[in-house]
Amino acid sequence: MGELIDLIGKELGGTGSGLPLYKRLKTAIEAAILSNAVKAGAVLPGERVLAETLSVSRVTVRKAFALLEEEGFLHRRQGFKTEIGSRVEKSLATLTSFSEDLLARGLVPGCVWLSKQIVRPSPTEMMALGVSGNSGVLRMKRIRTADGAPIAIEISAVPVRFLPSPDMVKNSLYEALDGRGFLPQRAIQRMRSRAASAEDGQHLHCEPGAPLLTTERRCFLGDGQIVEYCETRYKGDVYDFVFELQR
Repeated sequence: MGELIDLIGKELGGTGSGLPLYKRLKTAIEAAILSNAVKAGAVLPGERVLAETLSVSRVTVRKAFALLEEEGFLHRRQGFKTEIGSRVEKSLATLTSFSEDLLARGLVPGCVWLSKQIVRPSPTEMMALGVSGNSGVLRMKRIRTADGAPIAIEISAVPVRFLPSPDMVKNSLYEALDGRGFLPQRAIQRMRSRAASAEDGQHLHCEPGAPLLTTERRCFLGDGQIVEYCETRYKGDVYDFVFELQR
């Protein structure tokens, strides 16, 4: 943990002097967390230790912690322990899998399968995939986890001409598609907010009505065929979507 404090001190020295000290400290701790110096769930040094080591007041540390907790980077536990949160950054500029996103953040991806079966497509899936109501799709519903904690519910549909059997998909849908030569090359994604249903709350360990970030994504092969339609419901307090803008 001494290395983490040293990293925070180094980041603090590099932040802009025009900001209030507590905001500079907040930025420094955030940078240390995003550098993967510590994993989600790790306990930060207490307010007193950080204040004495960094030569700042405990009020400064407390205000910085409050901002980080509000943004989901930290969680307060019983006994006033402060743990690193499990926020995940997702760039919208590149097409990556859930597992790739988590591994890049230093987290262990996992899933709990809720269902995986060949079914008739729903009206939404028919429109999104461009298939008829008589065709079959492989529909997969699962809870996505990071270091064992649930952070998203994912429902994917793939036409059976690409994946004719549920048994072809183990832990990674993209690995299964890649193995058959159908790895998506581009995607169109829409994002919106929604309130968690009772079922969402049960799966994601959150209260019904809690804010979720929902994405709807259509994935395409290089020749333009639509290979997947996916709806993912993310816990709003653990997932950040990052945009890069250029003029």
